[in-house]
Amino acid sequence: MNQLPHTPASQPLSRRSLLQRGALGLAGLSVLEWAGRGSALGAAETKKSAAAASAAPAGGLPPLHRFPRTVQEYYVRRVRETERAADARRAQLRTKAEAEAYCRDVREKIQRCFGPLPAKTPLNARVTRVLERDGYRLENVIFDSRPGFPVTANLYVPTGRSGKRPGVVATCGHSNNGKAADAYQSFAQGLARQGYVVLIFDPMGQGERMQHVDANLKPRFGVGTSEHLYVGARLTLLDEFIGTWFAWDGIRAVDYLLTRPEVDPKHIGLTGNSGGGTQAAWLLALEPRFTMAAPSCFITTWRRNIENEEAADHEQCPPQVLALGLDHSDFLAAFAPKPLMVLGQEKDFFDARGLEEAYGRAKALYRLLGVEKNVELFIGPDYHGYHQPNREAMYGWFNRQTGSATGQKEPAITLEKEADLLCTPKGQVAEANPATAFTLSREQARQLAKTRGEPRGEPLRSSLRSALKLPARATTIPDYRILRPVSGRAYPKRNAATYVLETEPEIQTVVYRLSDAPLTSRPPREGRRAVLYVSHRSADDELRTEPLVKEVMAAESAAAIFACDVRGVGESQALTGTRETFTPYGANYFHAATGLMYDYPMAGQRTHDLLRVLDWLGSIGHDDVHLVARGWGAVPATFAAVLHGAVTQVTLKHALSSYTTLMETEAYQWPLTLLVPGALKAFDLPDCYRELGAKKLRQVEPTDAAGVPG
Repeated sequence: MNQLPHTPASQPLSRRSLLQRGALGLAGLSVLEWAGRGSALGAAETKKSAAAASAAPAGGLPPLHRFPRTVQEYYVRRVRETERAADARRAQLRTKAEAEAYCRDVREKIQRCFGPLPAKTPLNARVTRVLERDGYRLENVIFDSRPGFPVTANLYVPTGRSGKRPGVVATCGHSNNGKAADAYQSFAQGLARQGYVVLIFDPMGQGERMQHVDANLKPRFGVGTSEHLYVGARLTLLDEFIGTWFAWDGIRAVDYLLTRPEVDPKHIGLTGNSGGGTQAAWLLALEPRFTMAAPSCFITTWRRNIENEEAADHEQCPPQVLALGLDHSDFLAAFAPKPLMVLGQEKDFFDARGLEEAYGRAKALYRLLGVEKNVELFIGPDYHGYHQPNREAMYGWFNRQTGSATGQKEPAITLEKEADLLCTPKGQVAEANPATAFTLSREQARQLAKTRGEPRGEPLRSSLRSALKLPARATTIPDYRILRPVSGRAYPKRNAATYVLETEPEIQTVVYRLSDAPLTSRPPREGRRAVLYVSHRSADDELRTEPLVKEVMAAESAAAIFACDVRGVGESQALTGTRETFTPYGANYFHAATGLMYDYPMAGQRTHDLLRVLDWLGSIGHDDVHLVARGWGAVPATFAAVLHGAVTQVTLKHALSSYTTLMETEAYQWPLTLLVPGALKAFDLPDCYRELGAKKLRQVEPTDAAGVPG
């Protein structure tokens, strides 16, 4: 996550600066923003949104937006329930054996979240430059964590000391220049001057490891968090987690460190800050060769993050982790009983209360294991960052574990010029045209397309239900509110009754029923035929402005006309804090990422909403439904149409042509909210479209992955 605002370029990148670079108003979207900001359906769509926004103050109608906290409060309730259940389980631990069993259990669950790790392949390590310094030698190293997938690193080797030395793997936070950032140079050099062999490497999307660059080797989709979000969303379709890619680089860093004759394998430490603290936390559970650790400025609780509306980076949101009842403290538990110091800052945006809560749980567990002294907490006085007091606390902790007599005061640091730390001639591995996250995932998608076949009928429906993680639908009809009718909105019909369905506890799905006469009561039973329009951004706005609505209504003059907003759209478009909904870290991304942690993707949540709306329509006699949808709404509408028997006709406008084309398109434009984890292992959207041929599917201007109607 971010460092302090207004830090120099050599310092870790600020989330605030990311937002300032990409943030537009709620109505305006840039087609060049990263994938989490929302799907721009071409330049015309963007111009239309901007025009609507500029016209609103001059007498236009702002979209109705009566339920902006729906999704946020739904997650707050769920995370509180999750934490209470986990606390109750921990409270039952009484013996060392029970504590040991708990640690084994969380390790197994964490492994499930991160999925199977890749096979280890040759590192092909090479040293590209050596610099002799006072008290240490600096080697610029490249190794391959996957075939042809290079990792750039700096190795700090103490000089003038005899025998093998303890080693440390250092993980970088979100700095533009990765391992060359001032704070990360400082602690790597500080450890080296105290006798540690330190390997610090660039994460993907930082330093010399940009995954998407232009012809001039400049980043196409931003640096650090911007590229992480972009890469991470795409990987979701393969059931891959970008955090696993980060962790695997760290595991291979240990492999390389242990090839060095200078390193004592009995003492291998781990430390990192912010995004590096994240990587360190994951490695606590995934890499057993570490003997001591000190993650900084990440550990808190998921309840604090969600309640505080603190959206996390994609690699900080492991799939299923909340569904399995895990919290940050469980990654600490996975490391027990080995020596662990947890570091934070009093003024951090990572809530220090959550840090203390996580530490308290770890302390209790270490106490049961009989090694209470093996875990400590240090909270520095500063803002987010690996400032000197925290670095010195880490030095002291590692020195205690290795028996070093050097204390903990930081030695004098002389920062290197960034150019001297480069492992590549031009500062980017991309100049050698290596494998990237894009090319590797694209190839995986191509292989899946060859092997998964073309599912039809019940096998396709079963795959959809499984991938979308759909809950069992209640046999009862959703309860609903009847709001005062909407008038004066310039809809195609004069009046609109508003029904607010509770499709899940605390989830309000808004449905309008258009009519010429006023309608203030429950919906009338007027024939079997109904049209249900599923909005792209706002049913209220699109009923006035979308030509497809008027076209369908003209063709369906005898049908009852309904329109709806699924959760997080239109009436319940989520607002969190001061962040714009569709910018990086905005609510659209935040809630989609949280859904993945609950093993309940947003695409599944929205499909469930539509299935319950269709159930409700059936309860009032409408079991012959023409489902019409546009843009974002077309994805859940497609799934619902395949799954629900009441849908007899389907019209989609600007529907995404396939998930495969998204994997093939470097500059894709579709948001995480619409991507189904692991979909490409079992099906693709064309399988659904083929199935809907029996329901008279009509496609209007199907849309490619770049968001341009084709």
